[in-house]
Amino acid sequence: MKILFLLFPLILLLLQGAAGSRSDCKRNTGLCIRGSACPNLMRRIGRCSRFTVCCRSLWG
Repeated sequence: MKILFLLFPLILLLLQGAAGSRSDCKRNTGLCIRGSACPNLMRRIGRCSRFTVCCRSLWG
């Protein structure tokens, strides 16, 4: 029973990491870019994964 208390936070962390995805980014006409910042003339609209952000053109 004690192991359940240890597994519960781990499961929550895994679910939190799955919140953003490439398909959601592409559906919003975005582009997944490695790093934490978008290039010039692009704005951040979300996250693709832990190490990539979803960026979209300022005019799109």
